[in-house]
Amino acid sequence: MISFLLSIAALIAGYFLYGSLVERIFGADAGRTIPAISMQDGVDYVPMKWGRIFLIQFLNIAGLGPIFGAVAGAMWGPVAFFWIVFGCIFAGAVHDYFSGMLSVRHGGKSIPEIVGLYLGNGFRQFMRVFTVLLMLLVGAVFVVGPAGILNGMASLGLPFWISLIFIYYVLATMLPVDKIIGKIYPVFGLSLLFMAVGIFAGLLAGGFKIPEAIPLGFVNMHNEPGKFPVFPMLFITIACGAISGFHSTQSPLMARCITNEKLGRRVFYGAMVAEGVVALIWAAAGMAFFGGPGQLNTVMAAHQGNAAWVVNEISNSLLGKAGGILALLGVVAAPITSGDTAFRSARLIVADFLKYAQGPVRNRLMVTIPLFVAGFIITRVDFAIIWRYMAWSNQTLATIVLWAITVYLVKERKAFLITLIPSVFMTAVISTYILVAPEGLQLPLNTGLISGFLFTSLVLAWFLVYIRRNILPGMTAAVEIVRPGRREDQ
Repeated sequence: MISFLLSIAALIAGYFLYGSLVERIFGADAGRTIPAISMQDGVDYVPMKWGRIFLIQFLNIAGLGPIFGAVAGAMWGPVAFFWIVFGCIFAGAVHDYFSGMLSVRHGGKSIPEIVGLYLGNGFRQFMRVFTVLLMLLVGAVFVVGPAGILNGMASLGLPFWISLIFIYYVLATMLPVDKIIGKIYPVFGLSLLFMAVGIFAGLLAGGFKIPEAIPLGFVNMHNEPGKFPVFPMLFITIACGAISGFHSTQSPLMARCITNEKLGRRVFYGAMVAEGVVALIWAAAGMAFFGGPGQLNTVMAAHQGNAAWVVNEISNSLLGKAGGILALLGVVAAPITSGDTAFRSARLIVADFLKYAQGPVRNRLMVTIPLFVAGFIITRVDFAIIWRYMAWSNQTLATIVLWAITVYLVKERKAFLITLIPSVFMTAVISTYILVAPEGLQLPLNTGLISGFLFTSLVLAWFLVYIRRNILPGMTAAVEIVRPGRREDQ
């Protein structure tokens, strides 16, 4: 229990201490004119109060990930606490803050356009395709997942619930951001927070024994440690709550609504920290409720890895029937609202690429309909397959965005180590994972680790060469131009 409580305290302290440092490095300026004001269009660029934006951002990023992913990550034991705390403070929240604030600085542009500005046109074209495909995968996952939960509560058939959710998605994607998203999302966000607080209180009141991170440390408590090593498997399994590339696609949505750069830390960094707290609570609940990580492994194996069943059991037991229903509604609302904003992000990415104004309803329909047709087709694919590939794709996106932010910081002559270190680490994670994972090349772990290390070294070397060739000369020239006392004939 002590490790768990210290982990929550660390996340809160991280917001105030490291979050302030990140804000200073970026240079948030309350006096700058920002897109919500200068580009207001009544559809996507709509000024809103920061509290409402915070709850919307929190709900957008906190889908199934910090709940299902944290429960699955708890199978490795208390090492999950370390990853959530350090990943959230030093990687995920930094990633979310900069992706949001760079969008603010660049007219509310979507993340592929931001990446293209700093990594070049080749990466821009790749990110346009890659990000839209990821948004379709996320949208499909966040249809099938909640549809399964709703069907368990009211057996009307999975096709019925999928169709109903898709109808809602179309409306939420098409309508101005302040009509559905701006009005009901804060309520759902509060519901999700209530659920987490209720589970937290239930753990404390019930006297559940949460395993301590110390002295267990980095012990792998998974029932198949050889098949599922901590590195890289845990770092892919727990994404939301630690670091998630999906968040970078959501931050520009709120970047078009925020009214002051100084509010960015509250909205972007703060929402990520709140998600980290939710992930910690659910990881602790998964470890403690069934009597420990070993028992959780047994339960998950007996139910084919069905985290929804685990969430249902924990919610009903700790919160009672009424509280359990409310909690499950939060679990349902969170992914549905993340799914519709995934499709909304896809619409904006395509519109930015095509330079297609989204004010007229006809224009929004032209972009939206093909996206939903593709998303519906993806829902016919096995859920487990979609989830596995989405998880790796999600962390790959986070890694690319971190590298783009690092280049930005280098160009601006700012402290780039805050993103370089997590960029290198996540590069090692995603490269090793795809080499050893069942859905990847299935290489032996040692081979994958060595190959992942070599690939990461090559990427780091490319980065160093890139900044030496493309950035440092310009910085040197700028210094020469402004050097006091310099004469042109010298």
